[in-house]
Amino acid sequence: MFIDHVEIEVRSGKGGDGCVSFHREKYVRKGGPDGGDGGRGGDVVFLTDAGRGNLLDFKWSRSFEAENGQQGKGRNMKGRRGKDIVIKVPVGTQIRDAESGELLLDMVAEGQREVLFNGGHGGKGNYRFRSSTNQAPREFTEGGPGHERRLQLELKILADVGLVGFPNAGKSTLLSVISAARPKVADYPFTTLVPNVGIVPYAQYKSFAMADIPGLIEGAHEGKGLGHQFLRHVERTRLLLYLVDVSSEDPAEELEVLRRELQAYAPELARRPSLVVLTKADITTPSRRKLKMEYDFLISSVANRRVKSLVSRIGEMLERMQLEEERQERAASDYEVPPHRLDLGDAED
Repeated sequence: MFIDHVEIEVRSGKGGDGCVSFHREKYVRKGGPDGGDGGRGGDVVFLTDAGRGNLLDFKWSRSFEAENGQQGKGRNMKGRRGKDIVIKVPVGTQIRDAESGELLLDMVAEGQREVLFNGGHGGKGNYRFRSSTNQAPREFTEGGPGHERRLQLELKILADVGLVGFPNAGKSTLLSVISAARPKVADYPFTTLVPNVGIVPYAQYKSFAMADIPGLIEGAHEGKGLGHQFLRHVERTRLLLYLVDVSSEDPAEELEVLRRELQAYAPELARRPSLVVLTKADITTPSRRKLKMEYDFLISSVANRRVKSLVSRIGEMLERMQLEEERQERAASDYEVPPHRLDLGDAED
């Protein structure tokens, strides 16, 4: 079972209360205050775990609470700090406030650890309130409250390349041919219901991650055919491959529908670098004029026709994109506003 959207409730720990205590010892008639402070409550922490592929673990466990801090003790002993609650999520998980939709955390790196909510502060013991005029204070403060919030966890697959197409356009077949991934392949629509990611080698010691996104239909941006659940996984890809079945009734119209759906869902997706790939060339190979559309590759995954050229082209595009991103980062880091120089000239005393 693949789950990519859940709601959970979290609470950081309450701080322990301060202690009211006085020193008691044989032969000591009037010991002073020695009540210790309370311990701080535990934090709510999120940690990415590369071993988790989806949010299935949260189907049965929806409530997470950090430990409360312990109360302070006599002899000026501070209460123990509460244990943090560490919530492990897959790489690519976004954490939002369930009520406002505000993005709180974006967990995009392996081993990323983020404290979302701190525990409550520990209260002060009566030792803190001693003074020359108040030598036997009974004042103390309570620990601070924990932070409670209902959260939405949403997984968006991280991949270099995303395959976009209608159901049964050949996305899973292509991924199974060029990578070790083994998505379900069958000759009927909606064979793929969950995203599959495969690592595709394209040169010595070089590879990229490709995601097979479940097939889209017209109206996907409105949620038709689980459109929203599928489209969210395209958002993090760097390069899009529009896969169109060349044997379909109107390939050009299918391509336009795909582009319109991405434009309607997220306009920046329609501007993302892309390639148009016609599939199933083993069935038919119509001329470009007859198709009335521009495309970059005409392939057959089954017959392994032009697949290797496609993979090489993808690798080259990703390398150029990486070089351009690094160039822009260097340019941004090298740009510095020159400090203002005060020219005193020949000013006289």
